[in-house]
Amino acid sequence: MNRRKSLIWQIPFLVLLIAGTVFIVIQQRNMPYRTNRGLIFGTEYTITYQNDRDLGKEIEQALQHVDNSLSPFNPRSLITKMNNNEDTIADKFFTEVYRIARKVSEDTGGAFDITVAPLVNAWGFGFKEGITPDKHTIDSLLQFVGYTKVRLDDNRRLHKADPRLLLDCSAVAKGYGCDVVAKVLRSHDVQNFMVEIGGEVVTCGVNERRLPWRIGVTKPSEDPLQTSQELQTVLNVTDKAMATSGNYRNFYYKGGKRYAHTINPQTGYPVEHSLLSATVLARDCATADAYATSFMVMGMDRAREVLAQHPELMAYFIYSDSEGKNAVWFSDTLRDKICE
Repeated sequence: MNRRKSLIWQIPFLVLLIAGTVFIVIQQRNMPYRTNRGLIFGTEYTITYQNDRDLGKEIEQALQHVDNSLSPFNPRSLITKMNNNEDTIADKFFTEVYRIARKVSEDTGGAFDITVAPLVNAWGFGFKEGITPDKHTIDSLLQFVGYTKVRLDDNRRLHKADPRLLLDCSAVAKGYGCDVVAKVLRSHDVQNFMVEIGGEVVTCGVNERRLPWRIGVTKPSEDPLQTSQELQTVLNVTDKAMATSGNYRNFYYKGGKRYAHTINPQTGYPVEHSLLSATVLARDCATADAYATSFMVMGMDRAREVLAQHPELMAYFIYSDSEGKNAVWFSDTLRDKICE
């Protein structure tokens, strides 16, 4: 009898709890979707989210903190001071990115390397001017390239094997910036959002039409002016991070085949394989960004070997087949995320 009375007394509280939950859900659905746009890391960002107030200032502030830490083009940034061999202590942004970069470097046998900038610059300028660097230049630069030649100690001080080593986290900074903004949004209990910085993306929940977030993968094409935005496919990226690496519109030809302008940090020379674009989905965008870059260096065969060891990663590759036409390969786990 007492138990029955207890249950009867609990019914009004259950009704109130259910009613309150329904009210919260309806209230949340009625919140507007907002979009903030701007420039960071030399590229554009677009942040779309559902919230009852504009979080633009918080987003800008978070991105500026990342820029102040990781931008080699910012003369006052932490990484600039490190490159100038000033005595500095790594902040949490640099520390997190360094640890991610180090892990991916080790996992890919050095295909990912935040010290590769001197080689990239040498070849980049060479391609633009039609003059490729000679062997002497490459050999000289290789002395100052190698992720094992730098380390961060327990006190967060960076140590270089040679003071001429330069760090450049550009291949992971956009992805990391997406993660930082996502944390800001989640701290405000935002449950539906899409963060995009220069093509790298983090999503959560649903879009304004109450549908999953869908992100296009651009088809590689010989279009230096970037007027063509034809898509190879569209992926359902809800509650995932996605990054794409690939010099879509910058090819060089050798033996009648196309190759992307990707520099191998171990050899110092452009890669010679058929992979033109690597898109990676992961739990966080910094990791996706780093692996996408690594796969462009490794080529499809070696990349698939790494993927076999990391079931948490999904990949979508666009490559040039034996006839010079675009072809695709993707992880089996990605099949359900390809939108028809």
